Amino acid sequence: MAVKIRLRRMGAKKAPYYRVVVADSRYPRDGRFIEEIGSYDPMKNPAEIKIDAEKAAKWIQNGAQPTDTVKVILKKSGVIK
Repeated sequence: MAVKIRLRRMGAKKAPYYRVVVADSRYPRDGRFIEEIGSYDPMKNPAEIKIDAEKAAKWIQNGAQPTDTVKVILKKSGVIK
Protein backbone atom coordinates (compact mmCIF):
# COMPACT_ATOMS: atom_id res chain seq x y z
CA MET A 1 0.00 0.00 0.00
CA ALA A 2 1.55 3.30 -1.13
CA VAL A 3 0.56 5.97 1.37
CA LYS A 4 0.66 9.64 0.36
CA ILE A 5 0.21 12.89 2.24
CA ARG A 6 -1.82 15.07 -0.10
CA LEU A 7 -4.43 17.80 -0.41
CA ARG A 8 -8.16 17.12 -0.43
CA ARG A 9 -10.13 19.93 -2.08
CA MET A 10 -13.05 21.39 -0.18
CA GLY A 11 -14.88 24.70 -0.47
CA ALA A 12 -16.98 26.25 -3.17
CA LYS A 13 -16.35 26.87 -6.84
CA LYS A 14 -13.49 29.39 -7.27
CA ALA A 15 -13.02 29.46 -3.48
CA PRO A 16 -10.79 26.48 -2.71
CA TYR A 17 -10.02 25.25 0.76
CA TYR A 18 -7.85 22.19 1.27
CA ARG A 19 -7.44 19.59 3.98
CA VAL A 20 -4.10 17.85 4.31
CA VAL A 21 -4.82 14.13 4.52
CA VAL A 22 -3.00 10.82 4.58
CA ALA A 23 -4.47 8.52 1.94
CA ASP A 24 -3.73 5.43 -0.10
CA SER A 25 -2.43 6.59 -3.49
CA ARG A 26 -5.03 4.44 -5.29
CA TYR A 27 -7.99 6.40 -3.88
CA PRO A 28 -9.40 9.44 -5.72
CA ARG A 29 -8.30 12.96 -4.72
CA ASP A 30 -11.43 13.73 -2.71
CA GLY A 31 -12.21 10.12 -1.81
CA ARG A 32 -11.49 7.94 1.16
CA PHE A 33 -8.57 8.82 3.40
CA ILE A 34 -6.82 7.38 6.45
CA GLU A 35 -6.31 10.46 8.62
CA GLU A 36 -6.64 14.24 8.43
CA ILE A 37 -3.53 16.05 9.66
CA GLY A 38 -4.21 19.69 8.83
CA SER A 39 -5.69 22.34 6.57
CA TYR A 40 -4.56 24.90 4.00
CA ASP A 41 -6.50 28.00 2.96
CA PRO A 42 -4.87 29.75 -0.02
CA MET A 43 -7.63 32.39 -0.28
CA LYS A 44 -6.48 34.26 2.83
CA ASN A 45 -3.62 36.72 2.61
CA PRO A 46 -1.14 35.34 3.62
CA ALA A 47 -2.26 31.74 3.08
CA GLU A 48 -3.37 30.06 6.31
CA ILE A 49 -1.61 26.78 7.13
CA LYS A 50 -2.57 24.59 10.10
CA ILE A 51 -0.65 21.31 10.39
CA ASP A 52 -0.47 18.85 13.28
CA ALA A 53 3.33 18.55 13.22
CA GLU A 54 3.38 15.49 15.47
CA LYS A 55 1.02 13.47 13.24
CA ALA A 56 2.78 14.61 10.05
CA ALA A 57 6.21 13.62 11.40
CA LYS A 58 4.85 10.23 12.53
CA TRP A 59 3.43 9.48 9.06
CA ILE A 60 6.61 10.59 7.27
CA GLN A 61 8.66 8.41 9.62
CA ASN A 62 6.37 5.47 8.80
CA GLY A 63 7.01 5.91 5.07
CA ALA A 64 4.22 8.19 3.81
CA GLN A 65 5.37 10.28 0.83
CA PRO A 66 4.15 13.90 0.64
CA THR A 67 3.20 15.28 -2.77
CA ASP A 68 5.25 18.19 -4.14
CA THR A 69 2.71 20.80 -3.00
CA VAL A 70 2.35 19.29 0.47
CA LYS A 71 6.13 19.11 0.79
CA VAL A 72 6.31 22.91 0.29
CA ILE A 73 3.51 23.42 2.84
CA LEU A 74 5.28 21.18 5.38
CA LYS A 75 8.54 23.10 4.88
CA LYS A 76 6.75 26.43 5.47
CA SER A 77 5.19 25.10 8.66
CA GLY A 78 8.53 23.72 9.87
CA VAL A 79 7.64 20.03 9.96
CA ILE A 80 10.42 19.01 7.53
CA LYS A 81 13.68 20.72 6.69
